[in-house]
Amino acid sequence: MNWLVKEEPSNYSFATLQRDGRTTWSGVRNPLAQKHLRSMTKGDRVFFYHTGSEKAVVGIARVASAPAQDPGDRDGKLWAVDIEPVKALPAAVTLGAIKADPFFADFLLVRMGRLSVMPVTDAQWDRIVRMAG
Repeated sequence: MNWLVKEEPSNYSFATLQRDGRTTWSGVRNPLAQKHLRSMTKGDRVFFYHTGSEKAVVGIARVASAPAQDPGDRDGKLWAVDIEPVKALPAAVTLGAIKADPFFADFLLVRMGRLSVMPVTDAQWDRIVRMAG
């Protein structure tokens, strides 16, 4: 499977993930995003998307662990996964470029922009990689 995760770069950027080598993707509260997170499996591909003023897919990561209890959730209801960096994209693919392409009309990034974890089809994945150069 392929996924996209979103984060404000001032909070945790792709460059920080590259420096750290691995991180726990936690703190996801939205029920649909949690459902997607629980569906991740070790080895799945992940686009890393910078939110805020950047609004762009900037890197590729990999799911490095099976879903487990979110270590920051005292109630034990939330899940988290570890992710590790694979590579930065040659060029960021902006939300504007994605929205301008009719191919992405059904992409959750376009349809449900506030969702922080979402699936990406193989065709969407390939197109974004091509757009990145």
